[in-house]
Amino acid sequence: MNFFGRKRESKPVPRKGGGGATVPTDTIQTLKASLVTLDKREDHIQKKMDAMVEEAKKKLKAKDKKGALFAMKRKKMYESEIEKIMGSKMTLETQIMSLESSVQNMETFRAMKAGKDAMASVRKNVDVDNVDEMMDDIREEMDTANEISEAIGRPVDGDTYDEDELLGELNMLEEEDLEDQLLTPAVAAPAPKLNLPDAPIGGLESKEAEDEDERALRELEASLAM
Repeated sequence: MNFFGRKRESKPVPRKGGGGATVPTDTIQTLKASLVTLDKREDHIQKKMDAMVEEAKKKLKAKDKKGALFAMKRKKMYESEIEKIMGSKMTLETQIMSLESSVQNMETFRAMKAGKDAMASVRKNVDVDNVDEMMDDIREEMDTANEISEAIGRPVDGDTYDEDELLGELNMLEEEDLEDQLLTPAVAAPAPKLNLPDAPIGGLESKEAEDEDERALRELEASLAM
């Protein structure tokens, strides 16, 4: 029976999700549409109930007690229908609230799962063992670099000779040098140069001539003796 006196409006049909499940958001829209329909029905019945009250008053004024009683019965019937509608509306509103909360929880769960999956994807190749291994490799490379730097900065012949042996030889050289100094006689200091007058040049030449004559005479005597 149509209480509105007009063609009933079609309600949206909820879509089916994967596996035949109804999409929650579509179900919420369907419930809200039903809630709107119940609101309209409640308004319509409320008007009829108010009309029955006015009719009962008119019947009483006209001394039609039986007609007034019948109008009140109809008013009571409409009142009972409104109570049912209000109960249905309460149920629909509760379902809508529960579904909206469920949808919100589902979206929150999906967001949290997406975050977890993203973290797992990032951590896939960066777990604790890999990090520890990488840090060990870094420390090893740093130690190797330090060893290379020390090796480059070290003298080429730094490890060829024994420093203690070299110091011993140096001490021996110092002792030998000291002995040489003790055994070597002291060198006399050069005599001071005297400023004497120059010898006459002519006297030296005559002496040299006499020496040549004597040498020639000795050579002559030697030849005669032969």
